[in-house]
Amino acid sequence: MNASVTIEIVLEMAAQLSTVDKVHLIERLAPQIARDLSIPRSKPRKSLRGLWRGVGITADEIDTARRELWKDFPREDI
Repeated sequence: MNASVTIEIVLEMAAQLSTVDKVHLIERLAPQIARDLSIPRSKPRKSLRGLWRGVGITADEIDTARRELWKDFPREDI
């Protein structure tokens, strides 16, 4: 079998099958697709623990940032 099978080749081959054989193909592929989708393939998440280590944010800086964010809330034009 050719190692570089493309979706176009598979579709051309499937088009040559009878309708019943197409249904059988789908019945055989569906469980495999379901298994493939159930396996988590994402990379493990990187821990954010210690992300802000060494950053010296004071309580006054946090209060100032909050005041700036909330100074126009609620706005009248909304």
